[in-house]
Amino acid sequence: MRLEKLAAARTKIEARAKERFVREQAEYQAKLAARKAKAAATGKRPGGTPPQPPVAGPLPADQINLTDEESRIMPVAGGGFEQCYNAQAVVAAGSLLVVAVEVVQTANDKQQMQPMLNKIAALPDALGQAETLLADTGYFSAAKVTACAAAKIEPLIAMGHRPHHLPLHDRFAAPPPPPANATSVEAMGYRLKTQRGRKLYALRKQTPEPVFGSIKSVLGFRQFLLRGIDRVRGEWSLVTMAWNLKRMFTLRPAQ
Repeated sequence: MRLEKLAAARTKIEARAKERFVREQAEYQAKLAARKAKAAATGKRPGGTPPQPPVAGPLPADQINLTDEESRIMPVAGGGFEQCYNAQAVVAAGSLLVVAVEVVQTANDKQQMQPMLNKIAALPDALGQAETLLADTGYFSAAKVTACAAAKIEPLIAMGHRPHHLPLHDRFAAPPPPPANATSVEAMGYRLKTQRGRKLYALRKQTPEPVFGSIKSVLGFRQFLLRGIDRVRGEWSLVTMAWNLKRMFTLRPAQ
């Protein structure tokens, strides 16, 4: 029985490795194309280290969990690794209500932008149209900025580490003139430097973090109790629904 379980686990690890190679190969080709386009536009060789091609087959660190084989080992805040899932949530800045959720098996947030944009687009018209999307640098890539533009949503995604406290002179300084013939990424970078862009982006720190913090500390939900990604997705939907009910009670006008 033990040997059968090990053989089945090895087969699943090999299947995951094939899926990962296909995904990483597509990302590698996209990076090569971007570097080639940049070289053609500037007439200069792109700086930085060229992207490295992915490695086919299982890696030495590949593992599978026999308790919940659909979970994955992911890095966690504060250092270290845990066997877990990656829970996503889109939060409305004004009300702090969760309007879209997802649970995925990868720690990379970049791949979650387009699925969440699709969920936002599928929301009822009565909820209104999303105008601006705020996200930290973990979601940034040129493709994701373009995807926001295609969805007619203004993206404000950090393109790198942003200092928490700007010097007084920089805080109120006029932004540089907008770049001519700017790409979508350059245009977003310019918006992030304007006072309006900085003011809007500052809302990111006070929008999703309080929701996740309250779910953990107030509702007491700090880990998934079910196994399997479909059950975990249902559990996350139930938890965020409970948060929304609690939040709507708070937003209710005083009687």
